[in-house]
Amino acid sequence: MDVKEEDNENGQKHISAQMMLGADGVMPSTSHQFQIQQQLQEQVSTPGGGARRSRPLEEKERTKLRERHRRALTARILAGLRKHGNYNLRVRADINDVIAALAREAGWVVLPDGTTFPSRSQGSRPAGDSSAGLTSSSSEMLSQQAPPTSLQGVSSGYCALVEYNACHMKGVFMPTPAPYDLSSSGHSQSSGMVGNGGEQTESLPLIAGSMEVINDKQIIGLPPKLPERDFAGTPYVPVYVMLPLGVVNMKCELVDPDGLLKQLRVLKSINVDGVMIDCWWGIVEAHAPQEYNWNGYRKLFQMVHELKLKLQVVMSFHECGGNVGDDVCIPLPHWVAEIGRSNPDIFFTDREGRRNTECLSWGIDKERVLRGRTAVEVYFDFMRSFRVEFNEFFEDGIISMVEVGLGPCGELRYPSCPVKHGWRYPGIGEFQCYDQYMLKSLRKAAEMRGHSFWARGPDNAGSYSSHPHETGFFCDEGDYDGYYGRFFLNWYSQLLINHGDLVLSLAKLAFEGSCIAAKLPGIHWWYKTSSHAAELTAGFYNPCNRDGYIAIAAMLHKHGAALNFACAELQFLEQLEDLQEALANPQGLVWQVLNAAWEACITVVSENAFVCHDRVGYNKILENVKPVNDPDGRHFSSFTYLRLTPLLMERQNFMEFERFVKRMHGNL
Repeated sequence: MDVKEEDNENGQKHISAQMMLGADGVMPSTSHQFQIQQQLQEQVSTPGGGARRSRPLEEKERTKLRERHRRALTARILAGLRKHGNYNLRVRADINDVIAALAREAGWVVLPDGTTFPSRSQGSRPAGDSSAGLTSSSSEMLSQQAPPTSLQGVSSGYCALVEYNACHMKGVFMPTPAPYDLSSSGHSQSSGMVGNGGEQTESLPLIAGSMEVINDKQIIGLPPKLPERDFAGTPYVPVYVMLPLGVVNMKCELVDPDGLLKQLRVLKSINVDGVMIDCWWGIVEAHAPQEYNWNGYRKLFQMVHELKLKLQVVMSFHECGGNVGDDVCIPLPHWVAEIGRSNPDIFFTDREGRRNTECLSWGIDKERVLRGRTAVEVYFDFMRSFRVEFNEFFEDGIISMVEVGLGPCGELRYPSCPVKHGWRYPGIGEFQCYDQYMLKSLRKAAEMRGHSFWARGPDNAGSYSSHPHETGFFCDEGDYDGYYGRFFLNWYSQLLINHGDLVLSLAKLAFEGSCIAAKLPGIHWWYKTSSHAAELTAGFYNPCNRDGYIAIAAMLHKHGAALNFACAELQFLEQLEDLQEALANPQGLVWQVLNAAWEACITVVSENAFVCHDRVGYNKILENVKPVNDPDGRHFSSFTYLRLTPLLMERQNFMEFERFVKRMHGNL
């Protein structure tokens, strides 16, 4: 152990102790460190102690300059990583944060205490696999990769490893794997972190135990290797890729067709089955009722057809912009906005009278307020125009599925959690039933029940960001389970089901013979409470004593519609701290919805809820799409990846995606 005296920023002296590893590469024990600290304190407090030394003023200034220079370099490095590499580093990040970020990026698990080890999901890539259109083979890339880590007992040689990996990993952003994810498997990655210094090597054999000696170097603290699941021979699940939201602009022109064609060719080269595209109501019927412009979509569809890819198409009757992941702004049609200025009750409204323009209120589904048409007639005319315009793509089987937008973000739900109105996770949201048309429906339902004074919304349901226990309506034994509460929630949720029933019945007519689908959100926060408040405000009457998804599944089954549930990795998130605080239960929600769907004999498709570029995330998706323990061998019918971006097309990310596609197809 070395003892040295340093100056802080104010010029005051302090003693710092630098503990070095012993010859055996092991840190001094905690008790020994405590004794050393006591000795240091005695030296400082004892007059004439050896720790107090005077140094020339010039040396002090040099120390300060070196420290300022070091901080400036660190600040520039961190700024570059954030700006150009998309690293999610905290404001006061240090080199330990950088190492942890690199480790997570390589697919390793980093626990809060700094313990680092490879996850199970990092299986070896077969030799000979290559990504078409890329500059070198996948196997070459993986053989070069040496994931960083933050093991205890790291020698001074770790800097070289960080620099080595940074040059291979820069520009790549990957979600941080959850610290509990010990079940997500390990891969023959290598580490140059050794216990007692020495020359660092680019690759080392896979560690099979908690400690192994390789070339007289100790690697400490790694868990045993956990095998990765083999998906070879499993059912073939088609993989689609969502195209960018703004691939067609507001003039219905295809943006950058040459660049898109190159990307589609690369996707085709790894046997991606097709792409998903949003057909925006606000673009196609933007200026006048029943004047449709499909030009940009026709060029796109022809391009996809020539590459022999398939299409999943979304009838997007909502606006784009303001939600998570929205990078363009596509409002509702101009003529609809004009009607809304004179009659704002066509939009969802909360208790305070705030309007939400994301989509039209279901109160006007049968009201002729849209230039002589009802909302469902407007939706049907749009879908029928699409079916006529692209008839040959239906006849040739290029369009494999049409997903019908049924609410905000295209999902069957109320817009109960708008960020623009102050909602913040994990808020319960607010009921959206205060436009004149929905209040009219509520009055009618209350009168039919014989209690006209029930024609009101709850007055003790809190605000957007409230928690259930803070309200009289959603708390345990709250009004939600009283006579009025049951009446109101039944009416509110039935309106949601009725809306889906109406629109899907017309979609089935417009797209006769084709697969149609509806998207359902995964609202998992407050699932462990008795009321399930966040689900209630979104329209899912699913408290702990009632299954709110059976009726929705029956409605979908009635129309032969598939269920698109954005849950591909939700059930693996529940140990995250913010989910625990929100009493969330993603796994419970996933299996409740899936069981309701499978019991109703509904086709289930899915997409990922979070951006994913790493093997850990892909393996989580695979485990959900192809459950290993399902006694009936059930699995999802297709999977849609969120989303085609330049980041996905980066070399290492694309190789991981190629491997994921092969495993979805049952080839690896």
